[in-house]
Amino acid sequence: MYDVLVIGGGAAGFYAAIHVAEARPNAKIAILERGKEVLTKVRVSGGGRCNVTHAEFNPSELSSNYPRGEKELLGPFHQYASGDTVGFFEDRGVALKIEEDGRMFPVSNSSQTIIDCFMSEVERLGIQIKQRCSVSGLEQIEEDGDILWRVKVGDDFLVTKKLIVATGSNPKIWKLIEELGHTIVPPVPSLFTFNIKDERITGIPGVSTQAEVVVLPKKKYGQKATKIKFDSSVLASEGPLLITHWGMSGPAILKLSAWGARVLEHYNYQFKIQVNWVPEYHQNGLLELFLKVKQDEKKTILRTKVLDIPKRLWVNLVRASKIPDETTWPEISKQQLILLAQQLTAGVFQVNGKSTFKEEFVTAGGVHLKEINFKTFQSKLLPSLYFAGEIINVDAITGGFNFQNAWTGGYLAAKGVVEDLKSN
Repeated sequence: MYDVLVIGGGAAGFYAAIHVAEARPNAKIAILERGKEVLTKVRVSGGGRCNVTHAEFNPSELSSNYPRGEKELLGPFHQYASGDTVGFFEDRGVALKIEEDGRMFPVSNSSQTIIDCFMSEVERLGIQIKQRCSVSGLEQIEEDGDILWRVKVGDDFLVTKKLIVATGSNPKIWKLIEELGHTIVPPVPSLFTFNIKDERITGIPGVSTQAEVVVLPKKKYGQKATKIKFDSSVLASEGPLLITHWGMSGPAILKLSAWGARVLEHYNYQFKIQVNWVPEYHQNGLLELFLKVKQDEKKTILRTKVLDIPKRLWVNLVRASKIPDETTWPEISKQQLILLAQQLTAGVFQVNGKSTFKEEFVTAGGVHLKEINFKTFQSKLLPSLYFAGEIINVDAITGGFNFQNAWTGGYLAAKGVVEDLKSN
């Protein structure tokens, strides 16, 4: 008989188990992991450096980075947020640093530091880790007047008083949770890059610049998708845009993929975006600038980059405006300048498909948020069941926010379990 079983050997599962064990040193706790390794997502996050959290310490600002869960996480972030996460690791000898964009990493620049911290804590607290332990059944049973959980693992059964499910995007576990009566919001990918083949970005992978990107709405996109409310103010983003071999990536694109996860899935990842490569200008303002340059500059358009954008991108956009390489500023027509201003401020690109962003497999979907008590991350349907991490319908943009959801959910679920065990 266990006091607490945690299903899922990832970030949220470990964090929850550690906090339960600290508050209840004599509790019998085990983490069940279906794979041969634990903390695999921690290992690959941030290119192997582990983007632990984000240096946003205001709960309302922090919650604004969650396309699903923004409203629900506001209360939890008042209880436990980025500053608490930093404190947790620093108390255990793991110093974190803040990078320019607000992302926080261990000073060691190695995710192994975070893994070692967790493994050391688990050993110190006597938490069991059971690897290659795939859960195939969950049921509540009554024993001596107590409601317990019976967890099927292979041909065996484990019995526990409290159950924390922290399995991330796991369809098999979602199905078991659904069979218990919970609603599962169907999962769709979030955090992905856009596949684009276009001469304007061909041959310049690695070029990065600040840009404003808008997803253009489709007039007709199938009956299924008409239920999705299209909000153009949401499906617009500004930030660094990275040109890649397969299309576009970078924060500006990744934010769109997260906020537009469901709409873009209904588009079957075939849609158009409009890019402003110089967000500080609109088309008419840029045309006015060009007309002034035309009066003073004598060189060719191609050789005179009058805007703060990468040279190779400027060359491609000039050529896309049908301006010959040898055309000088005095020679160029107003119509040609209008076309160039359009390319720079309102270029339309066709997206055909998506690619996963590095190793960050993030999905929108999971246990319906209305069925969770966010003070404790406890199921409203089955009181001794708790959730933490990406198993619930919460996901964030890139930058350490998905991990912060795991830490906050893990901590509050642990706190709820501890209170629950006291009252029993």
